[in-house]
Amino acid sequence: MKNKELGCPLKTIRAGILGVSGYTGREAFDLLLKHPGVRLTYVAANNTQGAMSEIYPEFLNRTTLVCHKFDIKKAVEKCDVVFLALPHTESMNVVPKLLKAGLKVIDLSADYRFKSSKVYEHWYGHKHADTKNLSKAIYGLPELFRQKIKGANFIANPGCYPTAAILGLAPLISTRRDIGSIVVDAKSGVSGAGRKPSIGLLSSEVNENFKAYKVLSHQHSPEIEQYLSQLAGRATRIHFVAHLLPITRGILNTMYVHLKEGITMNQAHSLYKKFYKTEPFVRVYPLGSQPETKRVAKTNFCDIGVVVSSDKKMVVVTSAIDNLVKGAAGQALQNMNIMYGFNEIEGLL
Repeated sequence: MKNKELGCPLKTIRAGILGVSGYTGREAFDLLLKHPGVRLTYVAANNTQGAMSEIYPEFLNRTTLVCHKFDIKKAVEKCDVVFLALPHTESMNVVPKLLKAGLKVIDLSADYRFKSSKVYEHWYGHKHADTKNLSKAIYGLPELFRQKIKGANFIANPGCYPTAAILGLAPLISTRRDIGSIVVDAKSGVSGAGRKPSIGLLSSEVNENFKAYKVLSHQHSPEIEQYLSQLAGRATRIHFVAHLLPITRGILNTMYVHLKEGITMNQAHSLYKKFYKTEPFVRVYPLGSQPETKRVAKTNFCDIGVVVSSDKKMVVVTSAIDNLVKGAAGQALQNMNIMYGFNEIEGLL
């Protein structure tokens, strides 16, 4: 059997997941289980052990895998690639061992997204224990860094808010030098906070409620700024405000970009259509239409809408993703497909 698009033989990859007990780990498990070129061979979590079909009853009769506490020797023995769905600050204790053993690693935490350990330590409040591997990590946003991902052994998977924000802003940032200010009004479903119990995330607290949090102080702000600055070729700042939606999954970003010079609606729309013309997972909506969280739920799509103000100096960009798929596990699988030469959409469409 061959990959028709790339013309190369499909291979069977042995994959493992560390941190499979969380929402992102569970999503990665589901996606990898259905991938025709992957054999799931190892799953681990330090706070949950047992048969995967008992931990997640929806996998009954679909797998015989058992979740154990992490054992580096077993991971090395059984895997070619390991997905790390671990809490922030934990991946850095595991990555050096996996890379030294010759495994490919896709890390879904924030531990390797920053090139500066000082920036990471400031925003996450934890000293970085593996600074030497920071420069080796490739930021796994395929639409912008596909060529680097192809030859990578180590991927730092982007955060969910940054994925929606960077994809929504990239066409403008990379082509316009007259941007005055950027406001990112971001809203996420509850699963974005993880599976760890918290009073503020109880159904009775979230239901029929809507609130902002970490206003102008969210840890995803510097991640967005780092890669927008790279695209722009100059320092780029944003004003980022996160909100909690009373839904399980989904992100909707509304981004206000002030231009010093004008742009017409048709020019802005054409810019976005051209920029993402060949991208399988970015859908630029027709003028007059707007993305919705339901339209991207359980998919790897990023949907984008563009509107320009009457004075032609304010561009409002909306972007929607599923925070657990394109914002995490789905994007990780997309990165794996690129790394191993699979059709990029394999297991995702």
